[in-house]
Amino acid sequence: MPPFVTVAAYAPPGVGMLAVGVASEVFDARPGLPAFDFALCTERPGRVVTDLGVPLAVEHGLDRLADADLVLALPWADFRTPPPPPVLRALAAAHARGALVGAHCVGAFALAAAGLLAGRRATTHWRFAGLLAGRYPDVTVEADALYVDEGRVLTGAGAAAGFDLCLHLLRREYGAATANAIARDLVLPPHRDGGQAQYVTAPVPEDCQDERLGEVLAWAREHLDQPLPVAELARRALMSRRSFARRFTAATGTTPHAWLRGLRLSRAEELLETTDLPVEEVARRVGYGSASVLRDQFVRRRGVPPRSYRRSFSRTP
Repeated sequence: MPPFVTVAAYAPPGVGMLAVGVASEVFDARPGLPAFDFALCTERPGRVVTDLGVPLAVEHGLDRLADADLVLALPWADFRTPPPPPVLRALAAAHARGALVGAHCVGAFALAAAGLLAGRRATTHWRFAGLLAGRYPDVTVEADALYVDEGRVLTGAGAAAGFDLCLHLLRREYGAATANAIARDLVLPPHRDGGQAQYVTAPVPEDCQDERLGEVLAWAREHLDQPLPVAELARRALMSRRSFARRFTAATGTTPHAWLRGLRLSRAEELLETTDLPVEEVARRVGYGSASVLRDQFVRRRGVPPRSYRRSFSRTP
């Protein structure tokens, strides 16, 4: 018997239009490939308005969740408000009877509200990872991951990472040939390297209420090719190192070391995207002693090596 055949995607009011498209496209019928019985369902069958204001005719109710091999909780606009109790009970019951349960983007909040992420690792859109972790402290949130596989519970990152989650599940359950064939049909890479950290804009404050500190930050941006020890930054700010670190954290929300690291990596991304400079030169310009040091930081913080990032995002002819 196939690993899973029936797929039910829960679509609440305000469901993400992109998410509906992701699920329905991945599990569409294709000649020579597994035939999935896919259906959208909602608490009360009928007209469901998406996050874009487009109405969908959803024919199935929560009873569809009771029969599905794979249950997906799609992201929705009002995710800060937990789904109604009947929905949470249906999601929990699906998991209890052995169904695979998955969600991507803020759909993870529905699984967390149903208690399905307690004691597990999970991910969501990087923008809301902190909110998920704060609201559900018993969940280990991996903000950098494109998807997290916890066996019968799977979560994916934001927006198009729903494709990554579904293709991973197909690869796991049906094999690489099936996942690759569906990916080719959708004109998608069968697997993306790295995590969603490579898509996060590094927090680099452009201004600062503390004028003296602001001048030092501006100077540091112009001298990234230099070592920039904290002691030197503190000296330029006419402060002790301890006072500088305290005021820096109060002004920026992070430490000097973390801010500089983010700034260096952000600048490296820009150079990789917009120039054809050798990686060694990129490393020098952003203050890393060698290409290997830049690569180590890039892999650790962005999930992919610099050359892979350049292949994905280069804007040079």
